[in-house]
Amino acid sequence: MTDAITAERAVPEPLLSAGVVYGDTARGGAIAAARAFTAEFLAGAVAVLRGPVRDEGVDLAQLVVSELVTNAVRHTAGPCRLLLELGPDALEISVFDRESAAPVPRGHDPRRIGQHGVEIVVAVCESVTVEPTPDGKRVRARLSLRPE
Repeated sequence: MTDAITAERAVPEPLLSAGVVYGDTARGGAIAAARAFTAEFLAGAVAVLRGPVRDEGVDLAQLVVSELVTNAVRHTAGPCRLLLELGPDALEISVFDRESAAPVPRGHDPRRIGQHGVEIVVAVCESVTVEPTPDGKRVRARLSLRPE
């Protein structure tokens, strides 16, 4: 496991994409709403993938979305945006927020309660990148949807 999140390039044009913005007034319910949005998005992907996303893939996507949106809600001010981009064998999950500082994975500490979100995302995703934007940052996680 690395101690930093590295930058990599995005995949080509997605087969399907959708985004949603969670404003300041929706922040309390943003995490649950983002999980539901992700499940609905992947349920609708059947047509472009020629079959359903396996349950484990949906569960992992919801976990990653939950962790990234939680970080945006807890550690930044202002709205956050969730963008899902589906490729033939992977889902790119991006969360945009107004904080320029990148999340940093912390070392393994079984005594620490909470604050393991970045480590979870790094562990289950093929790649995790942080890209500066004019008004903050984009955290992008690439999650494989291929069966193991």
